[in-house]
Amino acid sequence: MDALSWLQDWYSQNCNGDWEHNFGVKIDTVDNPGWSVEINIVETNLEHEKFNSIEVERDEEDWYYCIVRDGVFHGAGGVRNLEEILTCFRQWASSQDRN
Repeated sequence: MDALSWLQDWYSQNCNGDWEHNFGVKIDTVDNPGWSVEINIVETNLEHEKFNSIEVERDEEDWYYCIVRDGVFHGAGGVRNLEEILTCFRQWASSQDRN
């Protein structure tokens, strides 16, 4: 399953008639150019889990970083790094399911 399909499933699993009205997922573009991802993890099984921030910088156009701050997974990256950002979230979230 690709990262986007997995994210759709994760989102669906967290929709409970209430959560989706206050929280959710935002994927946007930024002008450098690149991507911005925000995934709210409040009231999910990830809310209190530790996340080690990630920063990868291969060159000016091939980079991404991911952090969790104030109950939100934040990712940003170059124009071709969206899948890596989503995969980073997927790997972390999936590793918490095994604990």
